[in-house]
Amino acid sequence: MSTPSEPDLSAVIGERRQLMNLAYRMLGSVAEAEDAVQETYARWYGMSPEQRDAVASPGAWLTTVASRVCLDVLGSARVRRERYVGEWIPEPLPDRSEWVGGRAEGGRDDRADPADRVTLDESVNMAFLVVLEAMTPAERVTFVLHDVFRYPFAEVADIVGRSAPACRQLAASARRRLRDARADAVPAAGQAVLVRAFKDAWEAKDIGALIGLLDPEAAMITDGGGLAGAALRPVEGAERIAQYLVHFADKVPELLLLERTVNGRPGLVAQHAGVTVTVAAFGLAGERVHRIWAVRNPEKLRPWPGHGGPGAPSPS
Repeated sequence: MSTPSEPDLSAVIGERRQLMNLAYRMLGSVAEAEDAVQETYARWYGMSPEQRDAVASPGAWLTTVASRVCLDVLGSARVRRERYVGEWIPEPLPDRSEWVGGRAEGGRDDRADPADRVTLDESVNMAFLVVLEAMTPAERVTFVLHDVFRYPFAEVADIVGRSAPACRQLAASARRRLRDARADAVPAAGQAVLVRAFKDAWEAKDIGALIGLLDPEAAMITDGGGLAGAALRPVEGAERIAQYLVHFADKVPELLLLERTVNGRPGLVAQHAGVTVTVAAFGLAGERVHRIWAVRNPEKLRPWPGHGGPGAPSPS
């Protein structure tokens, strides 16, 4: 019985990071991306050695299978997310230097294998991922493959089971969604200054300062998943958001706010008794905060240092 040569095996395993990057952008979930990649490799090794030897490009085969697995997951995820408690936000990612192994056993705080880390760029910032969530599964997979990873439409068509013209239309529709939803582009340095001012105002419990930093039509979306206290619907309006945050600070006076990179952009992490209980990403419009996405579901905080605690008390 023939077995893969060592270089071939290395090449196959070397595709893992690419597959994780692809799957996370398609699914918005580290856990679901890990499962999709695992399923892809299970199908590869489920073939006979002769079948694997017959694959001209293992990388292309793995990408095709992973994309189709993600397409199936997205279809079922829509049903699951309709039953989700409260708002659903994509899983936030820390800076690569802080990424913790999400599935370590025995409570260890292991650093993740580099292959599990997603490359941070504009295609994973939270505002971008939230728009992707509004797309149909076919739109999302097509857009990620073509516009993010630059696969030609002929290859995308084969992967998603549509014609190349249909895929062009799907990508065009996805681009329109992004254009319609995109706030003013703010450089990361400018966002860092605004996030720092927001942190200072929150720590000072200064409602007036918070209102001044928030767009009048701002909205804050919190995701507790039924496992941590969170608003079940968006908190809308600068004044309501400011009051909510100050009320939260009053109930949890020992809350520690830290400036951290969230999905490649400046954000905030809240820790309580050494445990990461909230990760907040920000969307800006001009010089004000237009959106806050605050993830409190502990299952979505696995990659973050100090994850896994019961969470701070709910402000509600």
